[in-house]
Amino acid sequence: MKISELSPEYRQPPLHADLIIDLNKAVSDVESFATSATPPEKLAADFRRILTNLASAASSSSFTEALTVQISRLWNAVVDRANSAALAGSPAALAVEVEAEIRQAAPELLLLVGIPDGVPSAAAKVASFFHRSGLAWLDLGRVDLASACFEKATPLVSAAATEEDRGVLLELNLARARAASDAGDQALAVALLSRSKPLAAASPEGAKSLAQGYLSIGEATLSAKHSNPAVEASSLFTEALDLCEKAASPLGASPRTPPYGGATPKTPNLEGLKRRCLRFLALERLQAQDYEGVLRCIRVSRASMGLEEEHPSIGVMAMRAWIGSGNMAEADKELERLMANALATENLCVSAAEVYLAAAGPEAARKVLIALAARCRAGGAAAAVRVVKQVIDGGGGGIGRARAIAELVSDERVVALFDGPGNTHERGTMHALLWNCGTEHFRAKNYDTSADLIERSMLYVYRDEESRSRRADCFRVLSICHIALQHLDRALEFVNEAYKVEPNIKCAFLKVKINLQKGEEDEAFKQMKTMVGCVDFNPEFLTLTAHEAMSCKSFGVAVASLSYLLGLYSAERPMPMPEVAVLRNLIELLSREPGTEAEILKYSRRAKQRMADLGVESFFGSGIIGGRELNWFADLSWNMGLRASKEKKYNFGAEFFELAAEFFGSSNAECDENRSKVCKALIMAVTIMLNAEELNNFPLSDSDIKKGVEMLSRAGKLLPLISPSVPVASDQLEANNFLYLHTFNSYQLMGRMGTPAHPQQLQLIKNFASSKACTPANLLTLGVTASKGALPNMLAAEFSLKACITTALASQSPNYRVISCALRKLACLAGLQDLNGSKSDAAYDVFQQAYQIVVGLKEGEYPVEEGQWLVATAWNMSCLPLRLHQTKVARKWMKMGLDLAQHLEGMKERIASMQTTFENLERVFGDEPDECSQEEAPKASISGSMSQPVLV
Repeated sequence: MKISELSPEYRQPPLHADLIIDLNKAVSDVESFATSATPPEKLAADFRRILTNLASAASSSSFTEALTVQISRLWNAVVDRANSAALAGSPAALAVEVEAEIRQAAPELLLLVGIPDGVPSAAAKVASFFHRSGLAWLDLGRVDLASACFEKATPLVSAAATEEDRGVLLELNLARARAASDAGDQALAVALLSRSKPLAAASPEGAKSLAQGYLSIGEATLSAKHSNPAVEASSLFTEALDLCEKAASPLGASPRTPPYGGATPKTPNLEGLKRRCLRFLALERLQAQDYEGVLRCIRVSRASMGLEEEHPSIGVMAMRAWIGSGNMAEADKELERLMANALATENLCVSAAEVYLAAAGPEAARKVLIALAARCRAGGAAAAVRVVKQVIDGGGGGIGRARAIAELVSDERVVALFDGPGNTHERGTMHALLWNCGTEHFRAKNYDTSADLIERSMLYVYRDEESRSRRADCFRVLSICHIALQHLDRALEFVNEAYKVEPNIKCAFLKVKINLQKGEEDEAFKQMKTMVGCVDFNPEFLTLTAHEAMSCKSFGVAVASLSYLLGLYSAERPMPMPEVAVLRNLIELLSREPGTEAEILKYSRRAKQRMADLGVESFFGSGIIGGRELNWFADLSWNMGLRASKEKKYNFGAEFFELAAEFFGSSNAECDENRSKVCKALIMAVTIMLNAEELNNFPLSDSDIKKGVEMLSRAGKLLPLISPSVPVASDQLEANNFLYLHTFNSYQLMGRMGTPAHPQQLQLIKNFASSKACTPANLLTLGVTASKGALPNMLAAEFSLKACITTALASQSPNYRVISCALRKLACLAGLQDLNGSKSDAAYDVFQQAYQIVVGLKEGEYPVEEGQWLVATAWNMSCLPLRLHQTKVARKWMKMGLDLAQHLEGMKERIASMQTTFENLERVFGDEPDECSQEEAPKASISGSMSQPVLV
């Protein structure tokens, strides 16, 4: 019986059957990769599973020949997939990790099943495939996986038995060095390179590969920010050069050529590598600031090639080295050589020009820019922008640099670079650079330089519709610069041009500003009206106009602008400043000029009305700021009232004080100080009203009298706040003055009501006399006032004068001038009360009181003129009684005059004649009774010797 005839349950499955099935499927998918629908991710997962299963199977049993065959097929299929032209032409496909994983699967499988014995150099091929897989991982940045591949491959060829093995081992060492360098381990990379020298010495190609490895690691070391200090890039580049020299020598036995000099045989395969080594060595020396070393490297590199073969970086490094050495002439030559190099890109030429200009300064900019204009055909405008930016940013914002920039950008050849629609962006950039540079000088108040730069910037502004706004801005800035330079006519020309391009309020305001500075107020008024009518009118410009007018001392324009601004607040539109601030500024401005009381009063009334309409906090503001505004208006009204009163403009003064009372009374801070100010303002308002009546000689109207009475009534309720708590003798105390004014004004207004008010007047004076603020001077004034007028109040006058004398005598330092005046007024009142000389006891009592006062006074203490009046009046009071033959009365008055003369200064010369006259009178009449007491007149007549002289 054949085995195939046995029943299935007796058949033994082949060993590793499942693995063989999986491998067979994977082989099919890989072999048909061009048409297979299996995605690479699924295929990579299958490989991972197969590798895991194979590893398990290898530990338990040996592989069968069938399995080995399948693995060999799979390896060949993977190799074909990796080497296929389709994948080789698609770097993106090779760059994915799954493809690298699939590629690595082939050598991994071979390691598991064992390297076939029948294949020539099988180990080297497996190692090479690991090397290629590792390079793929390196390209993907997976240094760990790449290093693992290299490390698996290295033992396969470590014996280096054949030339092929040595070649693969050299490639592995170079790849490991690259991986170590990518991982940042420069020391390991250098060690691997050094380990490869014996392998590379066998052939020129090996030496070339090792030189490339040294160059690659040197580049990485040069570009690393934190490289190992033990590894120097210069030594790596030197090693690379040495290897190039060895590779170029026959059998590698030629002596070493110094890296900085000496001729080397031209080897086409190595010449490019040597030039790269020299370039990077020059770069390393440039970074180390070894400028001579840089130039030596460049000389060696140039010795073997012409200008058409020279790498552009050579010229750049040579120029930088000459700059570092301070030789600007050679640097200039190198820059010219670079621009003549056809291989140099326009961007590189511009970058080199920027470096050169940073060292050479703005003086060389024009020459460089002209050269760039000839060199850069396509990007000439961009190159010009970069050069100008370098000159601007080159340090220092001096006027010399600005002038160099202005000359540079105004050259016709430079301006021509920006022609054409393709340079719109560059034109805008150039304009922006010059504009910003000009504004910096403007801020530094270098207005001449700023105007020059702004004017040159207009060369790069199109004259189309889209650029209208930019051109207008330039014209306006030019106008402002010339205003600052006081070139007012020139400034007016520019602002007129701006207005033609773009009419707006900014231009109108500049015209106002220019006219104000020229002193042409009429033109300024016209332009202000034009400004107000602009479509884009903004009230802020009226505020600016007011400030400008004030700085130019143009009072009329400033007032007009603020007045117009004030008229806009009723429109409920957004305003630049609060209405109260406009009023304050307007009043403050008006207060600086004489004769503006009516205008100030008008705007103060407006402030009061707006306060009533809007409320205190809504109009003045809340908090401390609002309180300050309110107090400012209150103080202003008070001060204006004082000023108007001092100038005898009583009609204005009274209303100002009335407004002050309203403002002080509107304060939210209900403190005693504010209430006392209200009281004082009300009293002052009535006082000024009465002064106006006296000055104008026109009686107050009934409404004014009523208003005055109401204000005094309000003030009377607040008087306790300013009344002194103790008696004060000083006449200068402010509280005394206001209490007196309240009494005096009340007395005056009562006098307008006729005689029925006499008792109230008397009581008013009595109340004041009993107050602690009463002074003799106040009582004297009240007494004099009460004795005057069409309807004098004699009782009030007599009381006031007597109280004056009593109060003055009771003080510690009596004021005898006040006392003497009160005595004179009181004597006059007493004489008016009884014109009958025989019954003048009231007058005599006054003189008797005066005599009692003057007795015992020091000389000069009693006013001389008042003392002379007392003596003369008392003596002359005897004239009428003598004519009426009332000798007793005459004798009494003559005796009073004689007694007063003996105690008063200035009467000593008259005492003798008075004494003689009095003695003659006594001798003639003796004890003869008065005529008024006899039925008949005396028979004898008075002789001339008995006549009384009159004292004057």
